[in-house]
Amino acid sequence: MKQKMNVVMVLADQLNANWLGCAGHPQALTPRLDAFAATGMRFDSAYCQNPICTPSRVSILSGQYCHNHGYYGLSGPAPAKLDNLFRHFRRHGYRTAAYGKLHLPEAPRNWIADDVDEFGDTYETADGVFGESEFLDGLERKGLRDLEDSWHNENNYGKPSIAIDAMPSQLPLEETQEMWCVRKAMDFMQQDHEQPFCIQVAFQKPHHPLLPNERFWNLYPEDLDLPSTWDLSPETRPPHFQQRWEEWREYQPEFGREGDSFEDFVRRSWRGTLACVSQIDYVFGQLLDFLKSSGLEENTIVVFGSDHGAYHGHYGILEKAPGICSDAVCRVPMLWRVPGVTSAGKASRQLVENVDMAPTLSSLCGLPSMEMADGCDISSLLAGSSDAVREIAVTENVWSKALRWENWRFVHYQQKAFAGQDVGELYDIENDPEETRNLYHDEERRELIETCRRKLLEWLIETQRAVTTQQTVKYENYPPYQKGARFTYPYCGDGLAPNCVQARHREGIGMYL
Repeated sequence: MKQKMNVVMVLADQLNANWLGCAGHPQALTPRLDAFAATGMRFDSAYCQNPICTPSRVSILSGQYCHNHGYYGLSGPAPAKLDNLFRHFRRHGYRTAAYGKLHLPEAPRNWIADDVDEFGDTYETADGVFGESEFLDGLERKGLRDLEDSWHNENNYGKPSIAIDAMPSQLPLEETQEMWCVRKAMDFMQQDHEQPFCIQVAFQKPHHPLLPNERFWNLYPEDLDLPSTWDLSPETRPPHFQQRWEEWREYQPEFGREGDSFEDFVRRSWRGTLACVSQIDYVFGQLLDFLKSSGLEENTIVVFGSDHGAYHGHYGILEKAPGICSDAVCRVPMLWRVPGVTSAGKASRQLVENVDMAPTLSSLCGLPSMEMADGCDISSLLAGSSDAVREIAVTENVWSKALRWENWRFVHYQQKAFAGQDVGELYDIENDPEETRNLYHDEERRELIETCRRKLLEWLIETQRAVTTQQTVKYENYPPYQKGARFTYPYCGDGLAPNCVQARHREGIGMYL
């Protein structure tokens, strides 16, 4: 009997989809990711479900949209009954593990802690104690805790909070968060050769702090070119974007020198960003080398992606917020290599979403479908099909939703968020990929805007999960509504009905619409 495929999911944190050589970036030095993309499938129109870490990661692991799982902010109470990728694979015979910046709901106990054989969050315990972990304890024993460069280091690299500025790290490369994660994953893979494994490796970089190893910092010149939009006026952007643009110009850089300009600050941050990207490229390469040398390459699915994108100097914004405003944050990299399925060097422009990862991995490994997942199985695209699996892609905050449809990107904001003002965004991605011209107030686009709004409304209605819908009751022994009739209701662990009885998965809705 053929052994089931193994799974390795690698997530970078806050990685703009454009910051890869294989995506056409003229500055990014990413030879290992480029070589990996050349052996599999690259999706150029992949979108995250939320521009913030935790809700995006809940969507990735559950396959659910934010308006269904309900998470829109960082951390929070753990959704114990919500199914996830690890629980699903573990119940079907897989060994499971997760290492790195998992950044999931953790109170009172991390959501996935009981679904993995090894829980390796680098910044907290399984019981939600921040600042304690096997990774941090290891640095403490080696006398390197003060040099830790990927989290809240109160003893070095500027102020107590996470620095926005950039400089070379003082931590040895072998002791970094990324290398720790990869070593743990390698060890786990070698522990048992009988059971297949499902592993997530979650790198911190290129999220702030921008503290790359000096080896990668030195790959980029001090006077490197800035993103073309670094000083673009935000006058057509929403009010909260304009406010953030102004705030960054008042920010005091942690590592600045006397006489530095805002441009100097942006350039240093941009250099740190590219260097961090090159560092995760290197570490990802170490993982790929291990898979090859250990004989696991031909039986292991590898997917590389990110929870969301970032600005890091684009449009004059130095972090990721306000993220939903831009394709730079909503669109993410997504690279797949599936032995026996993907052809070398293929790229797809079809719309896909991060919620598609879990259902697709389940399908590729021959497991039953995840009954709570909203995402699509994109196996056909991985096999080379050009037939679309979805018409639109959506990224959502609580009071704002971003729609990608054909060559348009539309952002809807609730008017109450801006004191009754009609605020919105519309960009022609094909002809204005850097989103320099907001067409929302263009009178000639009014009909197009209403079409986008209608598609967004229909998407929200269609994808909303219900506990019960009419015609889902099963009757045992007796006809309905008679004495002695017994009713049963299909539901999943989270108390909601499974996909098979959700309206969008049934033909013929009946009279109760």
